[in-house]
Amino acid sequence: MITEHVRDAAATAFVFGFFASSWFGWAQEAPPKPWRPALIAGSILSLLTAAAGGLLAWSHWSDGTAFDADTSRTFGIVVGIEFGVAAIGAGLLALLRRRELIAPWIALVVGVHLFPVAELLDYPSIHLVAALVTVAAVVAIPAARARALAVSAVVGLSTGVALLLGAVSSLIIALVAY
Repeated sequence: MITEHVRDAAATAFVFGFFASSWFGWAQEAPPKPWRPALIAGSILSLLTAAAGGLLAWSHWSDGTAFDADTSRTFGIVVGIEFGVAAIGAGLLALLRRRELIAPWIALVVGVHLFPVAELLDYPSIHLVAALVTVAAVVAIPAARARALAVSAVVGLSTGVALLLGAVSSLIIALVAY
């Protein structure tokens, strides 16, 4: 369930922590008032985890990594496709005046793109984060509608939590391996 390289685990903690804070921020678009302290705490914890992961990755930058010329190229292609699909879908949703569906669309694309990333990095636990984010995206719309909540609040909170869990577990993996 863990990666072979400290640098990759630490960098994953950085990336997941950074993006978790973004999702907790997106959830603050229109959340129920009682959620705000938890969303702020999630953002802060995510940024602290990202900072720790970033510092640890930097200190192990010369160590081994799953990235080589082929992996880096393929990773760039996967991320490029992710951004393109996310942007096209978000643009279409905006044109169709369905802006409330943009957040779950982006979460769905992020979740799906993490499956090939997990394979590229040979980091199986990323599959769990991918599944959690994908499920969060799919469940967010009916869950939000059933409770008269903003879809962005539901998908932002659930995606933020999934990414934060991935960030914290990756940081722990990097620290234990260190």
